[in-house]
Amino acid sequence: MAIVVRKIKRPVRAHIGGGKKSQSTKLPRYVAKRPPCTDTCPSSEDIRGYLTYIAQSEEYGRTFEESMEQAWHMLTDKNPMPAVMGRVCPHPCETACNRKDKDGAVSINKVELSIGQFGLENKLALKALTEEKTGKKIAVIGSGPSGISCAYQLVRKGHSVTVFESKSEPGGMIRWGIPAYRLPRDIIAAEYQRIFDLGVEFKPNTKVGKDISLDQLKSDYDAIYQAIGAQVGWSLGLDGEDSANVYTGVEFLYKHNMQEQMNIGDKVIVVGGGDTAMDVARSCKRMGADVTVVYRRSRNEMPAIEEDIVGAEEEGINFNFLCTPIKLQVADGNVTGMTCVRMELGEPDESGRASFSVIDGSEFDIAATSLIPSISQEADFEGMEEMKNEKNWTSIATDFGRLSEDGKIWSGGDVTRGLGLVTEAVGDGRIAAEDIDRFVMGAEYEKPEVMPVINSATMHMQHYADAARNSIGEKPGAERISDFNEYIIPFTIEAIKAETARCMSCGSCFDCENCWKFCGDGAVNKLAKGQHFEFNLDKCIGCSKCMEECPCGQIGRASCRERV
Repeated sequence: MAIVVRKIKRPVRAHIGGGKKSQSTKLPRYVAKRPPCTDTCPSSEDIRGYLTYIAQSEEYGRTFEESMEQAWHMLTDKNPMPAVMGRVCPHPCETACNRKDKDGAVSINKVELSIGQFGLENKLALKALTEEKTGKKIAVIGSGPSGISCAYQLVRKGHSVTVFESKSEPGGMIRWGIPAYRLPRDIIAAEYQRIFDLGVEFKPNTKVGKDISLDQLKSDYDAIYQAIGAQVGWSLGLDGEDSANVYTGVEFLYKHNMQEQMNIGDKVIVVGGGDTAMDVARSCKRMGADVTVVYRRSRNEMPAIEEDIVGAEEEGINFNFLCTPIKLQVADGNVTGMTCVRMELGEPDESGRASFSVIDGSEFDIAATSLIPSISQEADFEGMEEMKNEKNWTSIATDFGRLSEDGKIWSGGDVTRGLGLVTEAVGDGRIAAEDIDRFVMGAEYEKPEVMPVINSATMHMQHYADAARNSIGEKPGAERISDFNEYIIPFTIEAIKAETARCMSCGSCFDCENCWKFCGDGAVNKLAKGQHFEFNLDKCIGCSKCMEECPCGQIGRASCRERV
């Protein structure tokens, strides 16, 4: 941990009245606080925990490998797929990281990727929470990140879990909707196999509602978790979209990942500004096409992950902003072009993004050898119509994902929240699993203690030495478009050590010893290593020096009535 410790000699204090110390009405106490990284992580990973565990390897006499292994177990307690998440998560944790207010957020996502890779390379196994079997049976519909997260948490609690998947392989949209250059297939397979090795039964090519009825699942299982995702692409609603060279975004990605032959030609139009649109455009570029993305708003309003937009720009994707299609040109059963109109932005709409309107007389044409609308997706409820609402999504009745207060079906992921993040899906599965476990075991919900979230304003940033952020490397755009190989260059061991050392352990003692060193009254007792410190309030005069010198902000004030 990069900490600046100032060793000083404190002057002898003069105390008031007959040799007795003056007593403040406010005294120090250690108050653990929740770091903003974990607070904003939908998977609720113990980010501070695993970062500082690696950072303190030498201080606690551990090898780097020992610390990485334990960090992997800490991470997989909440998220069983760190190598996947490290590649596809847009890392909201970094946006919240307090270090950003000093010299740049910690590269949490790429450390997670490195920990995930370590787990794969060293064939680490996931741990069950108990060896006892409960005899309870849970069905999970869908093997995407939400379904597999739920299955993982339930099987490690001793339940029997069966995952039903309509496709031939597990993974849902991370398998069929994300290209291999972003997420290699062997990474997905390896992380899923660990979960299956833990005891999760996997049934591929089994569509609930067709190959097995929902009523049958209700009869055979004690609880059901439904996580079918959103794998049906929307069309533009224009005449000619049934042409042979028109695909929805999810259809194109599925066929591509199945290695089906598609003749897209050399001029591809992709309509949309989300993650799927970027994946489609960048995939078509790797297939040798000249690609134009058409989006009705400006770049600032694009919902896609910023790294993917930048990646597309670096790879030579053409962007046509502030325009929308109104007509298709069709010849011999194929789309040959598209007529668009220019748009202008207005005030924000219900989504919070700028509204838009058509500029009269602004029509123009774009030639095309194929068209791939990638504007949105929805769920396929065939055979499970009773689960959908009027907007073709699943409505949940409780904070834990339960469909009704008195039923035994839960749901999560894209099918409930709309198109979301992989980490949100993982979090939904974990939260539902906790509630399913309580339900089948007849346990009551115990509301956890809510710790206050700490921010940089209540820390002492000057105590931390400056340390530049380590960024993960990438192959140049011109090089990486020649194939579908992964193009990121993982952190070295040195970079992992340096980046984890940048974590400031916000709100949690990391044994910097400042409170102990700066107390001239013997009011701070140093405990055994790893147990941190305690206050002897009978010796404390309430000078607040310990609070002033605590970098991480864990020391707060206690009333003199709280003296222990």
